[in-house]
Amino acid sequence: MAVPKRRTSKARKAKRRTHFKLEIPGLNSCPNCGELKKSHHVCASCGYYDGVAVIEKQN
Repeated sequence: MAVPKRRTSKARKAKRRTHFKLEIPGLNSCPNCGELKKSHHVCASCGYYDGVAVIEKQN
């Protein structure tokens, strides 16, 4: 069984874990209503995508 000969230092451990983090989704404002929405997705509040009504929303 492989066992480390020396203890892993805090700096070495931190360097390995630099990419271990949460990613923030790319949010843009909707050109139709101004609400934040995911890029390349239909707006959840108004139902528009690329200036076209895709989903009929009830007010």
